[in-house]
Amino acid sequence: MGFVSWSVMLGVVLVATVSFIDDIKPLSQLPRFLSHVIAAVLVFYELNLFSEPLWLLPILFVLLIGWVNAFNFMDGINGITVLYALTAIISFSLLPLNQLQLPLLISMGLSCIVFGIFNVRKKAKTFAGDVGSISMALFLGYFMMKTIIESGQLSFILFFSIYGIDAGITILNRVKKRENIFQPHRSHLYQYLANEIGLSHILVSCIYAVLQLGLNIFLIYMDTQGNLTLLFSIGILFTLVIVYMLFRQFIIRKIVLSNS
Repeated sequence: MGFVSWSVMLGVVLVATVSFIDDIKPLSQLPRFLSHVIAAVLVFYELNLFSEPLWLLPILFVLLIGWVNAFNFMDGINGITVLYALTAIISFSLLPLNQLQLPLLISMGLSCIVFGIFNVRKKAKTFAGDVGSISMALFLGYFMMKTIIESGQLSFILFFSIYGIDAGITILNRVKKRENIFQPHRSHLYQYLANEIGLSHILVSCIYAVLQLGLNIFLIYMDTQGNLTLLFSIGILFTLVIVYMLFRQFIIRKIVLSNS
């Protein structure tokens, strides 16, 4: 009890292996994409999603693959990946429906803490790389889908909202500018804060993690009170998006003014 099945384990090992090779010698997009597709199929198999309506599968596929890549794209400053992953693990651990998998979650959390000792610092001694961020993203994506399915509570997708909003709006801005979204860049809000504004990497990483953890605890509390409705969650998401966009524009204007 408490451990994932062979299918999820195989999916994580697959993307980790391909990502490790890519970290050493960059691969083309095809093998990386294929590994993500196969891993997603294995996760779907484990969660018995192939019994769901056919129209739902492409949506879930895009969401899972999108999350894996978004999590990887957000791995740009010291501490942000490991702290955000730890936040998600803590949040999943607080839900009663995941109690049987607490040993696994605790093991992953302890791994994050050990890794964080060497990564959450001004001059990091270790880095997640694609092998760390992508395999962790798949693991967290599996737990998110499992949690939503078993609870019937779609609102728990907001557990990933801070990353999701930053990654999603940044991609839309890059598409609008006709930029290649698969090329490295420094246009995420957290990158502006750390690189252009000059805030400490650790401070920015902690802000992202603390904001998400605070929101997640609030969501769990509202769920226990029976008040976590879909309409309420949409309102939270809409508010977060508006606040994010206003703050992003404020930061960009400040950078432009300081460079003029």
